[in-house]
Amino acid sequence: METDRVRLAYGAVADLYIDLFGSSDQVDADDLAFIGRHLAGCAGPVFDLGCGPGQITGYLHSLGADVTGIDLVPEFIDHARAAHPGVGFRLGTMDDVDEAGGLLAWYSLIHRPPGELDAVLAGFRRALSPGGTLVVGFFDGPELGPFDHRVTTAYFWPVDEFARRLTRAGFTEVERLQRPADTTAPPPGRPPTRRPHAAIAAR
Repeated sequence: METDRVRLAYGAVADLYIDLFGSSDQVDADDLAFIGRHLAGCAGPVFDLGCGPGQITGYLHSLGADVTGIDLVPEFIDHARAAHPGVGFRLGTMDDVDEAGGLLAWYSLIHRPPGELDAVLAGFRRALSPGGTLVVGFFDGPELGPFDHRVTTAYFWPVDEFARRLTRAGFTEVERLQRPADTTAPPPGRPPTRRPHAAIAAR
């Protein structure tokens, strides 16, 4: 199964991934502001789907959100629980979402084959309460297609195409954020060279 492939691939590099991305200090400040702006004030629970080491879950919790992190990689959930006591985390997948006021899918859709995206977004739409917000982050690209991600195959999505898929699923875009690739050497403690980035907030 696709989820098994992703779980095993991330489990094999969990320690390295946590070192590179496991702190909110390692998340771009513009991204944190974007996420907080749309999800911190949600009425109802917020779910960080594919939360990884829990760095953004912890950030949202610090802003007062009623947030739970969900990930299919046990190593990430173990780390997240230890690093963020008092924050809820559980093993699971984005396909098993409770009723929510907000959903965050921050780079957790990048490994889903394009043919599955419409069904996933439709599931998000059903899970969200009226007026609920979805925030997604993904790799921007000039055309839809796979690439050799460091962990396992991922996909570039043109931001306009992703926005069309959200509209098709019943969402209305309220804001987007784009950032070109950063090819400069990162400062100590920051992740390596970044690919083009896009984020969309929709209701």
